[in-house]
Amino acid sequence: MEIVLGILMQCWEILVESAPYVLFGFFAAGVLKALLPEAAVARHLGKKNAASVFKASLFGIPLPLCSCGVIPAAIGLRKQGASRGASAAFLVSVPETGVDSVAITWALFDPVMTVVRPVASFITATVTGLLINRLPEDAPEPTGSGSRKEGGSCGCAASCEGDQALASLPPLRQRLRAGLSYAFGDLLGDIGKWLLLGIAIAGVIAYFVPETFFTRYLENEMLSLLIMLVVGIPLYICASASTPVAAALVLKGLSPGAALVFLLAGPATNAATITVVARYFGRAATGVYLGSIAICSLALGWFTNRLYAWSGFDITQWVSEVGDAADSPLMIVFAVVLLLLLARCYWPWGTKAGRGHIGGQPGNT
Repeated sequence: MEIVLGILMQCWEILVESAPYVLFGFFAAGVLKALLPEAAVARHLGKKNAASVFKASLFGIPLPLCSCGVIPAAIGLRKQGASRGASAAFLVSVPETGVDSVAITWALFDPVMTVVRPVASFITATVTGLLINRLPEDAPEPTGSGSRKEGGSCGCAASCEGDQALASLPPLRQRLRAGLSYAFGDLLGDIGKWLLLGIAIAGVIAYFVPETFFTRYLENEMLSLLIMLVVGIPLYICASASTPVAAALVLKGLSPGAALVFLLAGPATNAATITVVARYFGRAATGVYLGSIAICSLALGWFTNRLYAWSGFDITQWVSEVGDAADSPLMIVFAVVLLLLLARCYWPWGTKAGRGHIGGQPGNT
């Protein structure tokens, strides 16, 4: 019983520390959903060039979609005419970061990691997309209601349909209401269970793992980077859920670079994503997808360790001091509010009716 109580106390502390930032992240996600229509994203990603890959990587960084929600979104973009490289870049950058995960990174890590994480996500996604664009097409272009091939000789069907969709958007107030309903409904429901699982794993690590575990047993930098890569690739975990796990590992002596490898590889690679990449992009693209994520994660993890060493920033001390404000009554109120919202999503009387719809279109979750 003492062990259970100890783990629950660790989980509660992590929840209290992160709750206000999680709530802010979901609020920002709802606003972003309302202000950035999917049609506007899709019409910029159709050309097989570097610009479309850069745009896909940038568009994907703040978008509020979890690891499972990005798959139908990326396939939708592909069927609307997005190039393989742009779709792959989108498939990498979206789950690796987002406004919700950036907020929780600020809560549980430090300013350096809060900046490094989305930048590393952009680099990884861009490299992946550019490499996949250089591959020869080994399968017919997917067709659908918005495909380029249905546009006749002018090839502008996707752009024209995008303009029509933007022109028919409902008023901003309605979109904001629907966006917030989506964020605190469907999105919270999709991510919340993984976030709670991540907090639970972090609580177990915080309770059982010795303080100097990684500095004692994994002193070799490259070995720790490789282990986090091997652990992260098959793990099905979203960006928000991976953050408390990585923070708990840092407190036990894991280097910031190895933590970044876990934060990049975990959300972007799992069995479902790999299957989709193989189905819609081809086997060669699947190899490039996995290889580029692995190499970029290791290289960026190594660079992050150099950055922390050069700046003299002590991430372990910063992370350990994050909990000083956990006793604040306001922080506890935020934690209770978050738990009540999660209960609303998962309790039998919770409903998804009306959530995630903007302009009559269901949100991608």
